[in-house]
Amino acid sequence: MHLRLNALLSVGLLALSAPLWAAKRVDLDYQVRFLPASDEAEVRLTLAKGELIHSLAFALGTSGQYRDFKADGQWTEDTSGRATWVPAQGPASLSYRVRINQQKESGAYSARMTADWALLRGDDLVPAAQLKQDDNVEMVARLQFELPEGWKAVETGWPRIGKNRFRIDNPSRKFDRPIGWIIAGNIGTRRAHLGETDVTIAAPIGEGMRRMDVLTLLTFVWPEAQAVFPRDPRKLLVVGAADPMWRGGLSAPNSLFMHAERPLVSENGTSSVVHELVHVLGGIRDTDASDWISEGLAEYYAIELLRRAGGMTEPRYQQVRKKLLHWGLKVTSLRGEHSNGAITARSVVLLQELDKEIRQTSEGRYSLDDVARGLMRMDKVSTKDFIELSESLLGKPSKVLDSKLLRKPKSNGAV
Repeated sequence: MHLRLNALLSVGLLALSAPLWAAKRVDLDYQVRFLPASDEAEVRLTLAKGELIHSLAFALGTSGQYRDFKADGQWTEDTSGRATWVPAQGPASLSYRVRINQQKESGAYSARMTADWALLRGDDLVPAAQLKQDDNVEMVARLQFELPEGWKAVETGWPRIGKNRFRIDNPSRKFDRPIGWIIAGNIGTRRAHLGETDVTIAAPIGEGMRRMDVLTLLTFVWPEAQAVFPRDPRKLLVVGAADPMWRGGLSAPNSLFMHAERPLVSENGTSSVVHELVHVLGGIRDTDASDWISEGLAEYYAIELLRRAGGMTEPRYQQVRKKLLHWGLKVTSLRGEHSNGAITARSVVLLQELDKEIRQTSEGRYSLDDVARGLMRMDKVSTKDFIELSESLLGKPSKVLDSKLLRKPKSNGAV
């Protein structure tokens, strides 16, 4: 009887003390309304409990992309392109307009809205912000779209929780915002469930995107990609469109863009689709003039995953390697903030040589795959980090990595 009474008292005390340490929930709702006539979107952020958020300091930039701010609470802007919102207590909203179309100097678009569709990144809808909040606050963020009349659907790289409604949850970030690619309007889609991931290929109707071709290639290489990068995003969105969109590929969280006319496998034996997939699954970011690592690994596996899946014979592989070696022949250093084609090609050859060295030294116990999986656990990777991790598997200094190519030059090293 005494034991039962003590147990009940313990449960009661825990129940009374729970609110003191339990996380406080604050709902954050994003509402986005596309306005094709003015090339803008109207964005509204609504906090259910503004008092739990001390401030949000936004990096707006100085391009004039954002305008017409209206806020419940205090809103201040400075000339450096920074703005701070101190929300009012209780339900508090911030609204503004953002320009969608973004053109490069070449005239190509990196984001575009027409009368029938929009293709952009959520990073631009909601700019990056530094969040200050109470301790033990759990933010629950959702994204809702209001589409223009005649627009049929919207897709993001986030899980769908209703009609035109998505759940935003990024554990690696304090401030949950809808980053990644977004496509809306009169679009066509193809879907599949690969491993633990819902894969969607989407593009505006009439843009010539080969949705089934892309989906087939991803299905083909997915088991090999998962074996190297054991990361299962709940969703992967692949979007595309034709000219005047930028003629390349670009990855983002849980999503990637590919120009509709890019071949699935190029004549040089690499695949832009697989290259960007590696960026998404690996999530490897570099620092200290070490862009050769993330770009080199993406291109290395764009070839290697096709090879392992049976899409490339050994003679073809050797031909690809020979072309890469020739392309990067005049490169004297891999170091730089931004890799180019020649540097990336030379990086792939170095990584192939390193993989061979690790396999031979470890008698097959380790490979470059183990290096890649180690890099996935790091926030950002430098050349020094890469060498140390590789040599920890070798158990001795690497002959391959003892190279002038990895020394930091005054220039980018390409001739």
